[in-house]
Amino acid sequence: MGIAFVARLRRPLGLLLIPAMLAACSGGLTPPDDIDGAGVSAIMPADNGNRRPAREMGDTGNDVSSYPADDFGAADTAMPEPVAEKKRLPMIDSDEAMGIDEPVQASSGVLTVPEGGVNMDEGLGVQRVEGLAEAQANEIAEGNATQVVVDGIGTDTPQQLGEPETLPMSEAGMELGTSAESGDYVRVPAKGSTRRMPAVEEEQQVAFLPRLNNPMQIPETMGGMPASEKACRQRLQKLGVKFRDVPRISKGRSCGIAWPVELSGLSGGIQIKPAANVNCQITEAFARWVKQELVPSSRTRYLSGVAAIHQMSSYSCRTMNSQRGAAMSEHSKGNAIDVGKIVLKNGKAIAIEKKGFFAFREKGLLKSVRSDSCKYFSTVLGPGSDRYHKDHFHFDLRARKSGYRHCSL
Repeated sequence: MGIAFVARLRRPLGLLLIPAMLAACSGGLTPPDDIDGAGVSAIMPADNGNRRPAREMGDTGNDVSSYPADDFGAADTAMPEPVAEKKRLPMIDSDEAMGIDEPVQASSGVLTVPEGGVNMDEGLGVQRVEGLAEAQANEIAEGNATQVVVDGIGTDTPQQLGEPETLPMSEAGMELGTSAESGDYVRVPAKGSTRRMPAVEEEQQVAFLPRLNNPMQIPETMGGMPASEKACRQRLQKLGVKFRDVPRISKGRSCGIAWPVELSGLSGGIQIKPAANVNCQITEAFARWVKQELVPSSRTRYLSGVAAIHQMSSYSCRTMNSQRGAAMSEHSKGNAIDVGKIVLKNGKAIAIEKKGFFAFREKGLLKSVRSDSCKYFSTVLGPGSDRYHKDHFHFDLRARKSGYRHCSL
């Protein structure tokens, strides 16, 4: 039982012995005084009396007289650590930053700028270049000017100074009739005595300039010819049509041609008598009809080509059939042409009229070309259509909404 009691006391005794052993090993260390009323967890030696508190060390900036007198004795044994003095950093490009104590001069002498400035050309060995204004000023000052010098500009009495310098003979002098081999000199003519070019030469020079009154060369945005009209004229040229542009025709709302042409001939030397003022569209259709229908038919029946076509009406500001109260004719727009007679190259003249019973070739020619013309025109009238077209063919390009073609055969 006693043994059991000793065994129970072993654990409490061990817990008491451990703190006693730690206190014995600490060497008598005691915690310092409180700082600002709060305890410090660090353990400091209690017997070190020469060490000063941390709050009394260093330069605090206070007056020396504020320290107790007994502290000076302790200062001899424990000196505070010196405070590092703040040093100003040198400028990045200064001599101090480069480690140079004294400035180094580029040369032994003192650098000075000459009064006239630094001449870079002379230093590089380049010769001086005389400017144009300076050269002209020197010529005027010396009286050797190659041009007329006038003084008093801006006044009422300007005067010429001196005479212009003579120039050597050139190609221009040869035109004046002086020989270049003789070594003669020609004097620069004065402005008032300059020879004028003859009128013929002026016209030749102007001919090379673009004609501003040509509608083909003026842009459409500036009132020039539309692209469709230009394309039409290019097709006429390919067909061999002889024409020229004429001024705009305008007579009120109902009559006029915006871009008229004067038709005077067709391919193969066919003449249009008299010349017809029509628009480009009817001109193209008429040229194709003559080239592809009339000429082949005449060669088949008469073994001869067409020499001339006599037209009876082209542009005319009138109503249909010249009847009062009727609608305006296509002639008033230059969109129609009337053919009265066809002359062949063998001299045969075929009038557009109703033929007799035995005029087989003439009736066959007129019938074939009249029927084939519906391929090119929207309206075809002739002998037999009505009393107004008994002596001519009427061709026009009247636009109808339904696309109907009126061909009276």
